[in-house]
Amino acid sequence: MMTKIRLIVGLGNPGREYETTRHNAGFWWVDELAHREKLSFRSDAKFHGEVVRGQFEGQEVWLLKPQTFMNLSGRAVGALAQFYKIAPAEILVVHDELDLQPGIARLKLGGGHGGHNGLKDIIAHLGTKDFWRLRLGVGHPGDRAEVVNYVLNAPRREERELIEEAMQHSLHVAPLVIAGKTEAAMLKLHSS
Repeated sequence: MMTKIRLIVGLGNPGREYETTRHNAGFWWVDELAHREKLSFRSDAKFHGEVVRGQFEGQEVWLLKPQTFMNLSGRAVGALAQFYKIAPAEILVVHDELDLQPGIARLKLGGGHGGHNGLKDIIAHLGTKDFWRLRLGVGHPGDRAEVVNYVLNAPRREERELIEEAMQHSLHVAPLVIAGKTEAAMLKLHSS
C-alpha cells in the first residue's frame, strides 16, 4: 500500500534577515512548488505558520511554512497534522542538510535529526521519527562550532546555484513522492 503525501512542510526561519540563509532551503523549496502551481501562502495563526492547500496529482495537499522559528517547527506541524488527521507517514519535511554537499538532494523515511533543531522539534511533537524527509544539501563548514553561523548565512553564489539545481531536480520528482511512489522518486533523484 503506497502512502500518499498530504502535508509538505518547508523548514526555515521567518523574517527578511533569514530569507537567503542556508537554513531556509526548505522555505525556498515549498515557495517554488507553490509558485509553479500558482498557489499563494496565507498566514494562519491556528497552525503557527503560512499555509496553502492545493491539488497535486488529483489529491489535496497542504503546504506549510512554520513561522515559529526553526527550533519550534514541531508546533506548526503538530497542529496542522492533528487538525486534519494527517499521519506522520503522510508528511514530507523539506530541510537543509549539512551532511550533503550543495547540489545533492536525498529523500528518506525516518531516521534521526542529525542535530537539526527543526527535525528534533517535529519528532518531539509527532512522537515519531517516521515521516518523510527531503534533504537539500548545503554542505558543512567543517567545524561543529561554526555550524550555527554557517546555516544562518547565505550560501556563496556557486553554492546557491548548486542548491537551486538540486531543488529543481527534486521538484521534478515531487509528483511521484506526493502520489506515494517513493521508490521511483528515490531511484530518479538518487541516481543523477
